Amino acid sequence: QVQLMESGGGLVQAGGSLRLSCAASGITFSSNYLGWYRQAPGKQRELVASITRGGSTNYADSVKGRFTISRDNAKNTGDLQMNSLKPEDTAVYYCNARTFLHNYWGQGTQVTVSS
Repeated sequence: QVQLMESGGGLVQAGGSLRLSCAASGITFSSNYLGWYRQAPGKQRELVASITRGGSTNYADSVKGRFTISRDNAKNTGDLQMNSLKPEDTAVYYCNARTFLHNYWGQGTQVTVSS
């Protein structure tokens, strides 16, 4: 059974930083796609950042230069370092892992950025 568990969300002032972490069981991040998505109230879920099994990264234009996705293969965790946070970054952030056949989601962690 695959489980993804996010942690690290919280309340931060604009300009501050947070680091989200996704711990996985039942799936190996180094062998699969890992993504971070977010969903703000009244909006669709959107891709924030992703990293492929080969290590290629992709970022939403709105977070380029501020967010960094990484993967710790030894710990089987995936992190999202978020710097220079803005109020518009406020959302529930979800960890996503994909195999060839399946798509898995964590339960989400709330990030709130105050102005």
